[in-house]
Amino acid sequence: MFRFEILARSRKSDARLGRIYTPHGTVETPAFIFCGTKASVKGMTIAQVEEAGTQIILSNTYHLMLQPGGELVKSAGGLHKFTGWNKPMFTDSGGFQVFSLGYGGVGNEIKNAQQTKTNRTLQRITEDGAEFKSYIDGKPILLTPERSIEIQMALGADIIVCFDECAPYHVDKLYTTNAMERSKRWAKRCLDTLQAHGDEKQALLAVIQGGVFKELREESAKFANRHEFDGFAIGGSLGKSKEEMYQTVELTSKMLDKNRYVHLLGIGGIEDIFNGVKYGIDTFDCVAPTRIARHGAAIVKKKYLYGGNQKYLNLHKTSVERDFAPISPDCDCYACQNVTRAYVHHLLKARESLGGNLITIHNMRTMNRLMEDIRTHLEHDNLEAAFVEWCAA
Repeated sequence: MFRFEILARSRKSDARLGRIYTPHGTVETPAFIFCGTKASVKGMTIAQVEEAGTQIILSNTYHLMLQPGGELVKSAGGLHKFTGWNKPMFTDSGGFQVFSLGYGGVGNEIKNAQQTKTNRTLQRITEDGAEFKSYIDGKPILLTPERSIEIQMALGADIIVCFDECAPYHVDKLYTTNAMERSKRWAKRCLDTLQAHGDEKQALLAVIQGGVFKELREESAKFANRHEFDGFAIGGSLGKSKEEMYQTVELTSKMLDKNRYVHLLGIGGIEDIFNGVKYGIDTFDCVAPTRIARHGAAIVKKKYLYGGNQKYLNLHKTSVERDFAPISPDCDCYACQNVTRAYVHHLLKARESLGGNLITIHNMRTMNRLMEDIRTHLEHDNLEAAFVEWCAA
């Protein structure tokens, strides 16, 4: 059975140490959830994912619905049996994919306002659900709140999410209000479906919507607090800048039941995580650590960068060609213990897939080390020291 326990609260902020209990083990929080979108963390075996110290991974309902299908995964014994991952697992609802089908992702939508793209497959959003064309065979599909929960039940993840409408940034307040209200109605349908047909082993998170509008976030939070959700996922448009995002996350988290579990959807930058932890966020997920690895970017502490305004160590650059140091001097991952920056640079230049795989191993271990350090410093209520260690030049 799912249970969330708060072990300690900071006296300086809303940060807290916690523990999530699931049928497939426990998760020490704050924690980072790696994205295995199609039931696979790209380029990694399950053994490598575990060796990196990973506690929990995420798979995507939308993609697995299209291929191979929820029923096939269920017949294999659920995602845990299907993938060989025996620890906790999280599935998102497909709601964000509805957003990206219509608007091309957060970055594109903010930068390009409401420009249309010919390859968008979202047809329309109605009270029933979202209608779109499959990107695999072009067949029309209707994804409803009930269907999203049925698929997540078939997948068998420990933590699942309500189907919601993620309103884009460049819409007016009326549109955002309507999307938030629809998400509330959809969330109730999700809860009713799970309570009627679930086995009580899965925890359900309500998505808190409302864009950057405080009163809409408050209404969404009040609804979620009133109902029997196991926790909350802060989602939707968080703004067009870091400052606006931090403000939105902070005000939203303060509106939520302080004893329930809180997840922040789609956020994974190091400074973003430190800010989220201060606001009481328990878990984070983001594709960035593994995605940027495949493009040659390694996550290291700021003091190990070459200077300037770099966010990551770019191992494609010729400046790394004769650098025989490990990717990160203080990292205990396989890549840092066995190969050099110069070798990884050579692999990337030669277009050998091993280069991206080694950086993925490193980035996964680095994110887990980050969360381990955060938890250790929270035990002594000294999150600031961890921030200086990771983010100071």
